[in-house]
Amino acid sequence: MKTLTDHLAQYAAYHRDPRNISTHFVGVPMIVLAVATLLSRPGFLVAGLSFSIATLVTLAAAFFYFQLDTKFGLTMAVWLGFNLLMGRWLADLGTSTWLASGVGLFVVGWVIQFVGHYYEGKKPAFVDDLVGLLVGPLFLAAEAAFAMQLRQPLKEAIEARVGKVRRRDEVGQAVH
Repeated sequence: MKTLTDHLAQYAAYHRDPRNISTHFVGVPMIVLAVATLLSRPGFLVAGLSFSIATLVTLAAAFFYFQLDTKFGLTMAVWLGFNLLMGRWLADLGTSTWLASGVGLFVVGWVIQFVGHYYEGKKPAFVDDLVGLLVGPLFLAAEAAFAMQLRQPLKEAIEARVGKVRRRDEVGQAVH
């Protein structure tokens, strides 16, 4: 099984332009909420408790993150849990609101992602490895930690593999 560093370095290789990373801080949360919203409607009962497909997907994703790293696993479980609650709330507002918010968030989130990859000059990571769809949200948690000067050895290990994020004064020179 790949390590946390392996997954994040592979994903980071597609994300070295700060404009691309910035768009991901908007687009990825929108997509995560969209998925939680759209998967919150179909539900079933287990031992008298109501579960949705979103619950199962959230549990599976949290398990994946905990397998990689306990601290990031906890961070991701909290974030995914919040999205699960918000998605359920949107799903309960009625069919029109559920579909409009879910589909709208999904489409706009992906448009923002593709704008970022235009700046990057590279295709999204998931094109080469579908696990990138799970690693994207984790990448944001790692980038946020790095910005707060946390997990610096992890940041250094990633940068040793794929290089540093380009500085803002270098992005205009990037080849598209």
